[in-house]
Amino acid sequence: MAEERRGSWFGFGFCGFGQALGSGRGRQVHSPEPLQTPGEGEGADVCRVSASWSYTAFVTRGGRLELSGSAGCAAGGCRDAWASEALLVVLRAGPGRGSGTELQAWAPGSALSGEPLWAHTVGPEAEGEDAPGGEPQAGALPLLPGGRAYVSPRPPFYSPLAPELRARRLELGAEHALLLDEAGQVFSWGQGRHGQLGHGTLEAELEPRPLEALQGVPMAEVAAGGWHSVCVSETGDIYIWGWNESGQLALPSRSLAEVGKTAAGEGTGELYTWGWGKYGQLGHKDTSSLDRPRRVEYFVDRRLQVRAVSCGPWNTYVYAVEKAEG
Repeated sequence: MAEERRGSWFGFGFCGFGQALGSGRGRQVHSPEPLQTPGEGEGADVCRVSASWSYTAFVTRGGRLELSGSAGCAAGGCRDAWASEALLVVLRAGPGRGSGTELQAWAPGSALSGEPLWAHTVGPEAEGEDAPGGEPQAGALPLLPGGRAYVSPRPPFYSPLAPELRARRLELGAEHALLLDEAGQVFSWGQGRHGQLGHGTLEAELEPRPLEALQGVPMAEVAAGGWHSVCVSETGDIYIWGWNESGQLALPSRSLAEVGKTAAGEGTGELYTWGWGKYGQLGHKDTSSLDRPRRVEYFVDRRLQVRAVSCGPWNTYVYAVEKAEG
């Protein structure tokens, strides 16, 4: 059996608040750079990355959580974290042995001190595991372990899911949600005024509804932008829909004015980006904007295979491993 190759995380894009670990405050990262984790050694130890507008949450394989940017703190005993401007959600070890884990919601600037805004105990029977070899998966949060509920950035914070959905991935946009179930089927709900739900109308959906246009095409990944949606099939094909105001759909746009988008093909491990590139968030040598996907040559030139991506509003984080010989 082949030995699992350990990879590293890279960051690029807007860093005006010092969101990338080790980058320093007030500089833009126009080309991918390896993350440097203070107090923990190299960025290869990072296994979870969740980026908000002004800060980023990093979780290491040893369970250390570190925030970098406008909110800063460090804590131990953490398995996962999800960052938003309104809320920082952390999955931490429970207070007693065998007590499972506890989901905690904090104000981002609280430094995780005092009492959380909300807490929920997750029993041991509901907890998931990382992939073999410790390779990072796209973060479990905001989907809770067990896939039966998810975290909402607004009270009451805890939102249950119908048990028949059998969720394996959930992503939240500004006004909508995407769910990928164990069979590779995609569901969406929430506001649909920009077509982000993919149901052929601009109407809202109060409950998860399957995407009929993708029936029979198993999906491997989903991602939710502010008002657009992306999914990647098991064969590496990208499907994208919703608002194209800033070129997010990789189609010609009148105004390229906001966030870039990334996607990685599962088979080849190559990274393609498009959208607004002013802050270097597309990972190319120049900072021009794109309304068509362009391969990020940085990883090709270094014979790196992309395994995971995590996007903030104006920055991008990529996990990559060295390509096998041959």
